[in-house]
Amino acid sequence: MTAINISAFVDKISDRHLEKLCSDNPESKFETTPKGRLIVMSPTGSESGKRNGDLFFQVELWNRRYKLGVTFDSSTGFKLSNGATRSPDVSWVENAKWDSLSKQQQRKFAPLDPNFVIELMSPTDDLVELQQKMLEYKSCGVKLGWLINPDDKEVEIYRPNVEKEILSNPTSLFGDKILSNLTVDLSEIF
Repeated sequence: MTAINISAFVDKISDRHLEKLCSDNPESKFETTPKGRLIVMSPTGSESGKRNGDLFFQVELWNRRYKLGVTFDSSTGFKLSNGATRSPDVSWVENAKWDSLSKQQQRKFAPLDPNFVIELMSPTDDLVELQQKMLEYKSCGVKLGWLINPDDKEVEIYRPNVEKEILSNPTSLFGDKILSNLTVDLSEIF
């Protein structure tokens, strides 16, 4: 992730300009910080893409069975309650929260904080930056977050009002009460 200082052009990037930038550059991935700084993210390598696909598939398969919400892939941006626009690698939003949005809001960067997020560390990611991003999600009200580090075979679990939990070489992860009955097999990830 690289934050770009755009102050020579504008103080902060607007939602409208971010949407235009994304549509004009579909091969690139952008986020913004709460202060409107632009973050340019490089595409993931094939191995990370495969792992992301596997994680999304498992969460989506669970969601199709229980129909409790909506699952989103890594290309989805959310306008968080702190003003940042973020794209978790996998995210999930409960039906009531999603259905409370207008069709117009659903078509753009949805103005909501997901209930659940996964960030999968790729070789180009910085662990400290990802940990800060997870804390940002947590401060915005995300109920459950997993930071998966395949190289170190570790998972950091973020929940409200408690310190993060670190698991070493887990074989699977569980959705707690947020995603009841969700079990994610990590054998293809580690």
